Amino acid sequence: MAYLLAVGSAVLYGAADFLGGLASRRTSTIAIVATSQAVGLALLALILPLLPSATPSARDLIWGGVAGLTGGIGVALLYRALAVGRMAVVAPTTAVCAVIIPVATGVFFGERLAPMTILGIALAIVAIVLVSQQEADAVAAARAGPLPPGVALALASGMAIGLFFLALAETDAGAGMWPLVAARAVSVTLFGIMALVSARPLRMAAPVARIAVAAGAIDMFANALYLLATRYGPLSVVVTLSSLYPASTVILARFALGERLNAWQAGGVACALVAIALIVSGSRFF
Repeated sequence: MAYLLAVGSAVLYGAADFLGGLASRRTSTIAIVATSQAVGLALLALILPLLPSATPSARDLIWGGVAGLTGGIGVALLYRALAVGRMAVVAPTTAVCAVIIPVATGVFFGERLAPMTILGIALAIVAIVLVSQQEADAVAAARAGPLPPGVALALASGMAIGLFFLALAETDAGAGMWPLVAARAVSVTLFGIMALVSARPLRMAAPVARIAVAAGAIDMFANALYLLATRYGPLSVVVTLSSLYPASTVILARFALGERLNAWQAGGVACALVAIALIVSGSRFF
């Protein structure tokens, strides 16, 4: 069950990132992130009374707040990177960085993985790298600078998102969804202050607002699935599966924006599917 939840979170994360990046191409990134984070908080407020009662500790709320800070910054950097660069390059670059921190931490603290699971994790990282491969003409264009557009932002975003994954996984099962409430409260406050300091208006055209709202709602459901997955499976595996989200971002960019998959990227998507099968088959927790 943990890995189904993690894969589901990956699909939703990829869709939310695509929508957030698309909206950020049309208006201020701060406005998009502030709106999407506020939507997530509102959704939580609506569904919390319908969920089983939970008793979060101060520790759970603190880790939730850390997750909100790191995750909010990571999402803002990612949306901006997706707005200025090719989604098929930016999303996998972010994912590579995001997966390294929690996986390394989990193994360092003694998580023991089956050989098939280790192979699956390795193949998943290969899949992420393959999906990031550019076509020859794009590579030539990138030679004008040290990195392709958006990649530097993607690297920073990945580090922040990796810390988000790690922080949220530190909360206890008895806390329910309250760590996400703390996370969203912190991120909404952060970007509200940033909007005031930068004097950037949060108002946007109705079509863009609808995209931002959809991104926020989908991202919240993705976070909920990830949080549940961490309750039942080892962190290193859950994070790796959740970090396969670039596959859905790339596919959406292909069909909605006409970004074509080259042979390397298509192979990366195929590797991602095989990686999921290996991780699940090699696990005792499914």
